[in-house]
Amino acid sequence: MTSLAGFNVRTSCKDEWINITGEVQKIVADSEVAEGICVVFVPHTTAAVTVNENADPDVPRDLSLALGALSPDLPEFRHREGNSAAHTKTSLVGPSITLIVSRGKLLLGTWQGIWFSEYDGPRTRKVQVRVLGEKA
Repeated sequence: MTSLAGFNVRTSCKDEWINITGEVQKIVADSEVAEGICVVFVPHTTAAVTVNENADPDVPRDLSLALGALSPDLPEFRHREGNSAAHTKTSLVGPSITLIVSRGKLLLGTWQGIWFSEYDGPRTRKVQVRVLGEKA
């Protein structure tokens, strides 16, 4: 059994982290897959998705600071749109994650959540979710 769904994320600034765990879990539940995998894909070159702590609001802030230090906006960049730092951050974090589905739910650790990360907003972005596995 396979199911494909998606949703939009509206971002409000250039450097933003949005917890999308609830939206992805709803898609998993609606798919009726009991055991399998879930792939979350962001089809953009200046936005990404990752799993990280969702309990402390300082974690996304700290991640933003670290990524900013790794990829500052440099005057030497040649990309005409002026968002090379955003492209670099997206390459570091990545466009997709794969998660285990067990008993119809995402198998995440106690403190884990799914984070959409925006590096070139504000924009309206797409998140695509594919759930594969055995139906309940």
